[in-house]
Amino acid sequence: MNFFIRQSDLRDLYDKVVAGERITEADALRLFETKDLNALGAIADFVRQKKNGNRASYIVNRYINYSNYCILSCQFCSFARKKRDADGFQLSIEEIVGKAREALRIGITELHIVGGLHPSLPFHHYTDMLKALKALEAESTTAASDDPKTPGAVPARKFHLKCFTAIEILHLAWLAKKSVLETLTELKAAGLDSLTGGGAEIFRKEVRSAIARGKESAEEYLDVHRLWHRLGGRSTCTMLYGHVESLADRVDHLRQLRALQDETGGFTGFIPLAYQPENNEIPVSTPPTGFDSLRTLAVSRIYLDNFPHLTAYWVGLGMKLAQVALSYGADDLHGTIIEEHIFHMAGATSPQLQTEADMVKAIRETGRTPVQRDTFYEPLRVWEPLPDAPQDGLPDNPARSKFLDSNLATA
Repeated sequence: MNFFIRQSDLRDLYDKVVAGERITEADALRLFETKDLNALGAIADFVRQKKNGNRASYIVNRYINYSNYCILSCQFCSFARKKRDADGFQLSIEEIVGKAREALRIGITELHIVGGLHPSLPFHHYTDMLKALKALEAESTTAASDDPKTPGAVPARKFHLKCFTAIEILHLAWLAKKSVLETLTELKAAGLDSLTGGGAEIFRKEVRSAIARGKESAEEYLDVHRLWHRLGGRSTCTMLYGHVESLADRVDHLRQLRALQDETGGFTGFIPLAYQPENNEIPVSTPPTGFDSLRTLAVSRIYLDNFPHLTAYWVGLGMKLAQVALSYGADDLHGTIIEEHIFHMAGATSPQLQTEADMVKAIRETGRTPVQRDTFYEPLRVWEPLPDAPQDGLPDNPARSKFLDSNLATA
């Protein structure tokens, strides 16, 4: 048994998790309230190891925000602009395809596309965008040479279109004057491969009203994903933490996600998002600390027992803390991203992108085996582990504690 567990008052919960018993909401709140971060991390790391071994994944992807014009005025949002604002932007379909074509040259496997609720673009603009991107994929695959020695040859490139948040889907349904199910069906036919998980924020109605008045309700968010899953689609989901919500609100949020996953099994991963406090209307004097982020990831990993993967979003955490999170339940560092606007407009100081080499290096430094994954977290490439790295299924190496101590001190 882990040293930290032997000395902790969380030992009964550790025994419960090891026995395969599902923890309750009261258990989850107790885990959130503990000050014993080491023991909490040890329980989460046990779950991570059992589910995913010693591997940690990343995806080679590109973000495209097609516009930041939005009819909503969510208090927490630093991204949205009105047409009168000088720093508003809107990309044409041709510009979006151009960005995608550039990204294909570096081997991206996913385009992650979201934007504001544009006040005037028609529904067919979005289906036209999806069709144009799928045409680019077909063009790239057809034009690619199978002979890597041919001058100028590029390998065939297929990419996954992961687009739109739940509130965007509701907006598009309104534009199309169709039901949500009809709208999702039409978007799928146009080329939509999966939904993003953004926009979940916190489900509690009172909190949602305080930070995102006018946005979709928790029930609407969950129903969009439920309908998408029933169509055979997959999606991720999120939680925005560290603003005005309580720990009980976080547990309630996780409870509703776990219940939908029990029902549909359509979520591929969960991505907690640390609130960024700048350039918005919510006065938060103390944004999420490293301690808070690690405990949130750890509790999420323990409680969401029906979720296969947990992502440490390096954009919001910073890469050092995201590395530490790989020992607190996370098994994924997200992606290369290339161009991120939403978190950076809210004050994030992390880089705009990470190269694939950066991602591999960051994972290897934690003693994990790097795995390039696709959108559904399926492995595309497993990197050879370093000679002194632990193999899948074996305990972590002794350097782990030293690594955690040094990085927690600077996180």
